Amino acid sequence: MANGRSSQDDRKLESGTPAAQATPKPADGGLHPAFYIALWIALSSSVILFNKWVLHSAKFNFPLFLTTWHMVFATIMTQILARFTPYLDSRHKVPMNPNTYAKAIVPIGIMFSLSLICGNLAYLYLSVSFIQMLKATNAVATLLATWAFGIAPANLKTLGNVGLIVVGVVIASFGEIQFEMTGFLIQVAGIVFEAMRLVMVQRLLSSAEFKMDPLVSLYYYAPACAVTNGVITIFAELPRMTMNDIYGLGLGTLLANALVAFLLNASVVLLIGKTSAVVLTMAGILKDILLVCASMLIFRDPVTLQQFFGYSIALAGLVYYKLGAEKMQSLATDVRLHVGEYQRSNPAKTKVIAVGGVVVIVLLVLYGGSGAAITQPTT
Repeated sequence: MANGRSSQDDRKLESGTPAAQATPKPADGGLHPAFYIALWIALSSSVILFNKWVLHSAKFNFPLFLTTWHMVFATIMTQILARFTPYLDSRHKVPMNPNTYAKAIVPIGIMFSLSLICGNLAYLYLSVSFIQMLKATNAVATLLATWAFGIAPANLKTLGNVGLIVVGVVIASFGEIQFEMTGFLIQVAGIVFEAMRLVMVQRLLSSAEFKMDPLVSLYYYAPACAVTNGVITIFAELPRMTMNDIYGLGLGTLLANALVAFLLNASVVLLIGKTSAVVLTMAGILKDILLVCASMLIFRDPVTLQQFFGYSIALAGLVYYKLGAEKMQSLATDVRLHVGEYQRSNPAKTKVIAVGGVVVIVLLVLYGGSGAAITQPTT
């Protein structure tokens, strides 16, 4: 029984949800939970696509500076919220002091910074679609890290469950047309840093006194991240950076980019309060699928049929690992009931949706194939 509970907590942690916050809360008569799900998916996708556009399409080749700016902006905004609003009042319940901050928060902030830096650097080398496929291995890396740091006992059965994710990502990787080893290694490093961060967070949250929602966490982590990123940026990017680079991109663009990133963290707080861990997991997977499709349409990223096949395997393994067999069966039953009820009450709309779905899939496959043909080298 204890092993099952530990496995469930690991899944919640890997989806970014502390175990104590994964229980759905009753509706308070406000907006429907679907609104918060859509808001989170929209903001999460917007941050990734926006960063890709800034770094790649707009030729602003300063990913370290961009990450530092995000953390500086987040620090300013959380300080303002803490002083003038009640949204961060729960921080007073956290027994924080300089010694605790230095030993617990700063290391997490450093890992967070490194994962963000690697994540932004990868946009200079890899397509958004391929990056999302690689991110499916986050759960595997986190699981291995919990074993390596003694947070959880090794379990071969669990390792077998996540093996499907690895197989799918390997298949997708071999099907990538625009494969860059440098970008691949940078993204893998980012996944490792993120796994280490999650393990540190799990260790910190093992004490009931340190339960923090994402916005309070950002209040503590952002300053440490800003300093870490700033130091690296001073030596790595600042010597070759001029004000013309910033003006060329636009101050308004930088402000909007940081604002969207901050709003994403705020939306996570709303999402956790209105939904459950299962919904968070499924919303995250839906977001990844939509991002792959969006990158094909916006950036013309080529996605081969082999990648579709491999990514489908990885997503299936990810769903099985994070939800477990029982929750998957329960979720499948609920979906069948809702779909059956909708078909009976709206037969015409059901046919239109089914035909539309098939058309969209065919167009995406054809579009991906045409993109692949365009990127083939000519002799």
